[in-house]
Amino acid sequence: MDVHILSGGAAQGVVKALQEAFRSETGAGIAGTFGAVGAMKEKLLTGAPCDVLILTQALIAELEASGRVMPGSAAPLGRVKTGVAVKRGQPRPDVSSADGLRAALLAAKGIYFPDPQKATAGIHFINVVKQLGILADVEKALRPFPNGATAMAQMAACDEPGLLGCTQVTEILYTDGVQLVAALPTEFELATVYTAAVCSRAEEPELAKKLVAMLGGEGSREVRQSGGFEL
Repeated sequence: MDVHILSGGAAQGVVKALQEAFRSETGAGIAGTFGAVGAMKEKLLTGAPCDVLILTQALIAELEASGRVMPGSAAPLGRVKTGVAVKRGQPRPDVSSADGLRAALLAAKGIYFPDPQKATAGIHFINVVKQLGILADVEKALRPFPNGATAMAQMAACDEPGLLGCTQVTEILYTDGVQLVAALPTEFELATVYTAAVCSRAEEPELAKKLVAMLGGEGSREVRQSGGFEL
């Protein structure tokens, strides 16, 4: 028996870290699908199996209002910032200011980031590039992927020097081979609250409630904090 999750990529590390504890407590496994929040919403609307949703707070509220999330079932996991990454062992550029970020992006041979149309961090990143006025200059270096976890994994696997990544801090911290440089500068900061909730058409509603309680409860606080969630 599995509990089916549709989740933004930001929560993938937390879900995986809690899998064994959940199985020990309930005897049930977790079947998770992770990706850009927009893509996860599309999967829900097109009928993909779903007991638990982990999406942005705003999207969960929208889905609750439309009857697709069980009322009162939502539990916040914490805030996740968007950050800059390099391959492990590579020099960390100074991205603490707009000028520093602009220089780092212009110098990058490849820029790895999530879907600029469906992923929270990808949409934000492209807007930052536009605000910096360098979209045309960096266009050839842009390497978008369906979600941040895939973008970071691909960057880690690439042997080229001078690579830079931008996605949610959690996806950076949970990917071997890459390291967090810093969150985006204050003027470009994006801090997204992620929330777990029970899908209104859950086939295993009681198990779903238990999983949501575990994800948002005290028992997972340390796991969430170490993975980049700010509580």
